[in-house]
Amino acid sequence: MRIDLNADVGESFGAYSLGADAALMRSITSASIAAGFHAGDPSVLRRTIKLAKSHGVAIGAHPGFPDLVGFGRRELHVTPAEAEDFVLYQIAAVAGMAAAEGVKLQHVKPHGALFNMAVRDAALAAAIAKAVAAFDPSLILFGLPGSEIIGAGRAAGLRVGAEIFADRAYEPDGSLTPRSRPGAVIHDAAEVASRAVRMITARVVDAVDGTIVPLDADTICVHGDTPGAEQLAAGLRARLEAAGVTVAAIGLP
Repeated sequence: MRIDLNADVGESFGAYSLGADAALMRSITSASIAAGFHAGDPSVLRRTIKLAKSHGVAIGAHPGFPDLVGFGRRELHVTPAEAEDFVLYQIAAVAGMAAAEGVKLQHVKPHGALFNMAVRDAALAAAIAKAVAAFDPSLILFGLPGSEIIGAGRAAGLRVGAEIFADRAYEPDGSLTPRSRPGAVIHDAAEVASRAVRMITARVVDAVDGTIVPLDADTICVHGDTPGAEQLAAGLRARLEAAGVTVAAIGLP
């Protein structure tokens, strides 16, 4: 049994510092790096790529809505063509900076509201998948299990990675509980680890109403901006390995 452990990183920008990227790199196997639209800037991007490379962590692009003020977590209504273009732009930015550091991109993971809207919006999901395939059809597209974006990725001929979340609550339909609701983000490290082990070994998650929801799991995320994310990731990896789960980058053979 195997799982990729990823985190969203590189989300500091300008004078603003966010997340504990250096500490996270000691535990994760894949890094989804912001490209400057919802967070990040060119210097942070390059520095984060170098940091990931030095720890042997695989690199992915983390495109989001052009919404620094809302950290990409507000729903914006854009056309499919607009979404395709700004996703392609962000992938190219991360891939170009990575190439300068001698690293190849492994995956693409939409951020925040873009990710959540693409769970249910087939046209938006198809636009994201089209952008990924246009740039490099060997890239792995991350998405929520059973979502429109997973289907769109497969339809575009891409390899997909079903992503689950160790530190987020789930709704009975398998979607993530909106962050506006109490309890949407789980901060207790022991609870996060226990949930994650069950999600990966039993392939189910307990929803907020007690419903047992089946799910696929190729990669599991710890949000880099969650307070104490580095401790969550370290504890999660230790618990997974103790349970006999191999933790390795999704792109490895």
